[in-house]
Amino acid sequence: MKIAFFADPLDHFKIYKDTTFAMMREAARRGHEVHAFEQRHMALENGRVVAEVARIHLTGEDKAWFRADPAQAGGLDRFDAVIVRKDPPFDMEYIYATYLLELAEQQGAKVFNKPEAIRSHNEKLSIARFSQFTAPTLVTSDDQRIRAFHAEHRDIILKPLDGMGGMGIFRVREDGMNLGSIIETLTVNGSRTIMVQRYIPAIVAGDKRVLLIGGEVVPYCLARVPQNGEVRGNLAAGGVGVAKELSPRDREIGEALAPELWKRGLLLVGLDVIGDCLTEVNVTSPTCFQEITQQTGFDVAAMFIDALERQ
Repeated sequence: MKIAFFADPLDHFKIYKDTTFAMMREAARRGHEVHAFEQRHMALENGRVVAEVARIHLTGEDKAWFRADPAQAGGLDRFDAVIVRKDPPFDMEYIYATYLLELAEQQGAKVFNKPEAIRSHNEKLSIARFSQFTAPTLVTSDDQRIRAFHAEHRDIILKPLDGMGGMGIFRVREDGMNLGSIIETLTVNGSRTIMVQRYIPAIVAGDKRVLLIGGEVVPYCLARVPQNGEVRGNLAAGGVGVAKELSPRDREIGEALAPELWKRGLLLVGLDVIGDCLTEVNVTSPTCFQEITQQTGFDVAAMFIDALERQ
């Protein structure tokens, strides 16, 4: 196959942990052609989506880990698969990218995850579709609603709807310390909608990343355990990743969501589960492949490429 990865600049990758690199390495190992391009390399010209895409050769080295051929321009339908691996923030530029990729689909390209599905599944708000698995949750920009939620639950988490890597997450305990200031900051004085959830004490054991691939559940998760008094387990916020077998509840959540999300065009999904509760549905560029493989021996990248080949 010829596989094109829509990603951020390759020279920014930390290949010892990068999931996109793990995908590329497994694809190359099987003899597939690996290609890559960035958002700035896409354009709509005379009604057709084109991109300047370079073939990538993996060198096996740690620093100069790839060699790129000169980029070739053309339609994305010349590839057997286009893999969306651009990281958030999910801003307007990201949305524009999904529009272009959706047009490319209409012109014959096969894109995973499906652009319309990425756009339709906000990684925070999507949990509302599966409320039977969530902690009490409020989505609003209204100060009084947030204060009433805190009064009811006494210990809460507040976060922006477009954050990543634990950015902008606050905990407010029973004393309500700084609640007003946090509300003002996150909502920009009531002009932005945020998410508020009851605090889940099980976060001390980790924020678990449960991976779904092609409608199936990966049998191991990565519990990202908060460190140094942090409330956030995100690896980007200093959390430590510990791979674990799925608990019965993890598997219940994964098996309930996997076929439904796959039907919606989401080949790869990363669920965030704290304790027994679903907290996020990650669809842009889910990670943790390498950490799980390194600690358990289960080859997540191989499972992903298997699923891609079936498509």
